[in-house]
Amino acid sequence: MPRKAKSPAVKAKSRVIKAQSGAATSKIRIQYYRSFIATPKTHKQMVRSLGLTKLNQIVERPDTNSMRGAVAKIPHLLRIVE
Repeated sequence: MPRKAKSPAVKAKSRVIKAQSGAATSKIRIQYYRSFIATPKTHKQMVRSLGLTKLNQIVERPDTNSMRGAVAKIPHLLRIVE
């Protein structure tokens, strides 16, 4: 079945969204400052998924809602450095 053609309004809206997402080049710096030794497995996975391997390590990640949400899940292990 052929795809339905997008209306000009939908095309314009998608261009605006793409332009905004491309312009969002701000970064946040995340510091791993407390050990995850006695924490649940999911907390350890979250720290590793952010690219943190050593204590007091700081990484730069894009400032998106998903990154801020990941840090908010384990605030006792990570902090956002300004």
